[in-house]
Amino acid sequence: MQRRHLLCIALTTALVALPAASQKAKNPPTNLYIDVLTHNMAGMPDMGGMMGGLGGFMAKRMGGGAENRFVYPNARVGGMTGQYMDMALRNDLKPGVEAQDLIPGGLKLGKSLTLIEPEPSTPTKGSTPPGKIPDVEVKISEYWGCGAAVRAGQPKVATFKIKGGGKTIDPKNPIGSMQGVDFQSTGSLSKGQYVPDRDIDVKQGWVYWPNRKSGKQVPSGARLAGEHKITGDGIPASMQFQVEQNADFMPKLMLRSQGEPTAAVGLSWPSVDRARAYFITGMHMQVLGENSYALTIWSSADIPGAGQELHAYLSGSYIDKWLKQKILLPSSATSCTVPKGIFAGASNMQGQQATMPGMLMMTAYGPESWITYPPKPADPKQPWNPEWSVRFRAKSTATAMLGMDFGNMQQMDDGEGKPQQPQKKPSMKGLLKGILGG
Repeated sequence: MQRRHLLCIALTTALVALPAASQKAKNPPTNLYIDVLTHNMAGMPDMGGMMGGLGGFMAKRMGGGAENRFVYPNARVGGMTGQYMDMALRNDLKPGVEAQDLIPGGLKLGKSLTLIEPEPSTPTKGSTPPGKIPDVEVKISEYWGCGAAVRAGQPKVATFKIKGGGKTIDPKNPIGSMQGVDFQSTGSLSKGQYVPDRDIDVKQGWVYWPNRKSGKQVPSGARLAGEHKITGDGIPASMQFQVEQNADFMPKLMLRSQGEPTAAVGLSWPSVDRARAYFITGMHMQVLGENSYALTIWSSADIPGAGQELHAYLSGSYIDKWLKQKILLPSSATSCTVPKGIFAGASNMQGQQATMPGMLMMTAYGPESWITYPPKPADPKQPWNPEWSVRFRAKSTATAMLGMDFGNMQQMDDGEGKPQQPQKKPSMKGLLKGILGG
């Protein structure tokens, strides 16, 4: 465990943080932000559709008690298959005061959701154990583009070496301990695409759902669409709005992978309603020796530099821009091929090179929409003093393991968490029951 901490710190020095974007637009005093995510982990059951059965059993096994709790944010990157929702509210009239969202019955979460402030953060004392900074070598190979064969000029390769030189980690200042450590690099990778940070992070003065008091799993098939009313001390009495179908949960992204990692891997999916574009990345880490690793990364973009950051919620302007540049796949796309052999190491699971399988991540970008009250007048000379606004964002994502075809198991779910007619092969739900002793 100690060596793992040291290794993580060493690798951190090779990462470059993206600058966060800031918006300085004129806002009404009360602003609500709602994100919805539909996630599909290929081959795994929909946990939101198993609330009273295996889902509850697994929650208890994982320490969640009778009711597994979720806390904000949980709609940015999906975990298990299911639907996720985040709500963040900033009310400058009375910051941090509890609020309620009176929700439609179709959301299947009761009559209302309670938004509260996060618990005050407590500074963590140095938890990094003292120890020697290890020597680490990481080789990164970068590929891009759909197609059976590797394109000319690929891969771009860079190697990073960190030589600890016997230096010791200071638990009180682990990052500072890295000063003076010998860091070498050869080769180069593509310049990454800049993605503005438009997420609402946890901070005081805001209230959120889900939270420590109210954080239920969104049930399978739940719908955000319908009449919502926000109430609470200082909330404008007019804050009532209709959520349209356009802003609702998107259908499940049914990504299917066919082919061994040593060959070209065929990816396919049915069209997702309301998807404006798609994007896929693949990653595999291979252990070459003690503290020596080979990382292979790939994206479906036609140009280099598009990475994991693009799986964020994207604004319409960025989607339009990157569709023109062929960084994103068009909404009409239903297939893509991972070039032959680039993830061949993912099939080597023996001896010193034993590793976890390579992973695929895919995003179907949905619409972004706003409601502002009262609406902006058509006449620019007419005074406008908006009372509140709501931003809606939606996306559907999927993850899958390279070289494992879960197509037959996925067919057992109709996308709404309801099982179809049984197939000859056992369902993943049945396999999990057997493994966990249910």
